Amino acid sequence: MKKAIYLLLVSMLFVTACTEQAPRIAKYTDLYAVKGTDSLFLDRYTAVSVEQDDARPCLVFVFGGGFIAGERDAERYLPFFHYMVNQGYDVVSIDYRLGLKQVVASGDLSPENMMLGMARTISMAVEDLYDATAFIVDKADEWGIDSSQIVACGSSAGAITVLHGEYALCNASPLVQHLPAGFRYAGIVSFAGAIFEMGEELRWASQPAPMMLFHGDADANVPYNVIRESGVGFFGSKYIAGQLRAMNSPYYFYSVENASHVIATAPMDGNRDAIDAFLSKLVVDKEPLMIETDETTIGAPEVRKNFTLAEYIASNFL
Repeated sequence: MKKAIYLLLVSMLFVTACTEQAPRIAKYTDLYAVKGTDSLFLDRYTAVSVEQDDARPCLVFVFGGGFIAGERDAERYLPFFHYMVNQGYDVVSIDYRLGLKQVVASGDLSPENMMLGMARTISMAVEDLYDATAFIVDKADEWGIDSSQIVACGSSAGAITVLHGEYALCNASPLVQHLPAGFRYAGIVSFAGAIFEMGEELRWASQPAPMMLFHGDADANVPYNVIRESGVGFFGSKYIAGQLRAMNSPYYFYSVENASHVIATAPMDGNRDAIDAFLSKLVVDKEPLMIETDETTIGAPEVRKNFTLAEYIASNFL
């Protein structure tokens, strides 16, 4: 009898512990903007709890898909969203306009046409990111969000968007008028992103927020380092990390040898400890750290790592 009672108590404690570790998660959907024929929605994931006295940090997520496809609630992202909610964050996953759809549909995939289309597309996506951020800030008190702790996070095209969002902020782009006055992101998390600039160099007028950059050095979809052509540069994570180091700006660069564009999603499951470390140390505690991790699989075959602009276009759209 005593043994049965003991086992019952242990079972109850186990169930209680599991409940505490995995709170119930609610999802709320809001319309945050209408742009022409595009109605843009966002999904907010938050823990359902009786006691939520403290304002929570927020992760704004921008999905990937080459600026021609993708969904804010794609199944592959949901485990990461739920994990971040369990870590104390609200996660807001947003729609944005997919500006390259018309360019690709035209059939003209020449580097010249794609570069012009990319510039317009990124501006649209950043504007939408800013409008979604402004919507979140406006709702922060109602939702229990700490508007000083909003981290922008994106995958592939979404990573390009959040990197450009921070780059535009640092350079006082006219797009910044879409944000509340004085707003800054607390941090940036980029899964295989890059910055596309009409020029031979990236120039930061002010220091960016702490950045976490994941990238595989064999990525054929988004440049790992840098590619320049016809006065335009596409600057990947390795190049950006080098600039951040030169500026003494806090960052965490996680490089994976011989890895393809799989790094646009793989770290959401496989590198959560590194993401946690970045958020706790560089974002919350504001530690002045520059961290670089090189991941190598022993015995893995070498793969091709250098691509032309035409090959990047083909990898994404052909």
